Amino acid sequence: MWSTTGRRCLRQMGSLKHENPVNIIVSFVLGAKTFQSLNSKSLNTPLTAVQQEQIQQLSNKRLERMPVQYVLGEWDFQDLTLKMRPPVFIPRPETEDLVSLVVEEESRKVEKNSGLCFPVPGPHPVILEIGCGSGAIALSLLRKLPQSRVIAMDKEKAAVDLTRENAHRLQLQERIHVLHHDVSYGFAKQLLLWGPIDFIVSNPPYVFHEDMASLDAEILRYEDLDALDGGEDGMKVIKTILALAPSLLKDSGSVFLEVDPRHPNMVENWLQAHPNLLLILRAIHKDFCGKPRFLHIQNQSR
Repeated sequence: MWSTTGRRCLRQMGSLKHENPVNIIVSFVLGAKTFQSLNSKSLNTPLTAVQQEQIQQLSNKRLERMPVQYVLGEWDFQDLTLKMRPPVFIPRPETEDLVSLVVEEESRKVEKNSGLCFPVPGPHPVILEIGCGSGAIALSLLRKLPQSRVIAMDKEKAAVDLTRENAHRLQLQERIHVLHHDVSYGFAKQLLLWGPIDFIVSNPPYVFHEDMASLDAEILRYEDLDALDGGEDGMKVIKTILALAPSLLKDSGSVFLEVDPRHPNMVENWLQAHPNLLLILRAIHKDFCGKPRFLHIQNQSR
């Protein structure tokens, strides 16, 4: 029998590649999340002319290899339904685990503090997301950590606009600052206006440049390739984030990154080669397919 993790891996891999896109489109037009969730009345009621036209238009887009998330104009991430439009990066299913790791670490810190003889009242956690895309990570964290505040930044205006739109749709706009800026040393000083950061979280561009040409045609045609291309070793942005982290993080603050499975050892070696940063690789977590995918890096108290 398949393990729970194995079944989840197959389900997630099959969600786009093996599920009939026509079923996804028909379900969407009929107001359902999945074809299986349609009731017998919906299945037995003839489609209206308007519904037939909508299905035809959406199917034509899919036939042009447009990703189904863009075809529908929305997609679910964790318990949120987010607006999607090209070329803003489409959040992948495994990235939901990155959100869960941050939530678990914050819960651990709260529990540890509450166990002290004299608990220290801490401020609400401040989270910085670098490369926010559609806002999937930032908005999920706001929903799951009601006391948190988030600074979300992206160098692409289309991504910034979409994150702001999704924040308003979910009524989370009061707790998020969305900034149109690239990650850089000069900009780090401006970020400190919000105070020291508890968590830096990022799903940065991490595809090795030589692997870009082998990506699916629909990705190459529609998605923002700068959100995927991590340079020669896939670590161009990762290195910048880690170099800036000590100046932004609180003592014992954390960086959570999604990376290529080849990166954990590379990142550990890079950190060892830069001991002045006082960052340590605390943990490597696997994705639902068993690949090392997420890094927890911690700022050492000075």
